[in-house]
Amino acid sequence: QVQLVESGGGLVQAGGSLRLSCAASGRTFSGYNMAWFRQAPGKEREFVAAIRGSLGSTYYADSVKGRFTISRGNAKNTVYLQMNSLKPEDTAVYYCAVDLQYSRDPGRYDYWGQGTQVTVSS
Repeated sequence: QVQLVESGGGLVQAGGSLRLSCAASGRTFSGYNMAWFRQAPGKEREFVAAIRGSLGSTYYADSVKGRFTISRGNAKNTVYLQMNSLKPEDTAVYYCAVDLQYSRDPGRYDYWGQGTQVTVSS
């Protein structure tokens, strides 16, 4: 059974940093695409960043490019999101997702974590 567990969320002031982690279990994820999405209250879930399993290529939403960095652990079953220069508009529940194919569409992902809250105060 595939399980994704996020951690690292919290409350931070604008300009601060947080590092999110997502640990995946239940199968080997080395060839999988791993991604982060976020959902703010009253808004749709949106793509944040992804890292492909094959070549490690990374992709970012324009709103976080240059501030966030996605990476994977050596065992390839952990993904991180380093978030710097945080803004109040980054406030959301952040979700980890895994799928064989890369996509920015949350509907394409089969496996999801439970989410971790990130709150950025102004």
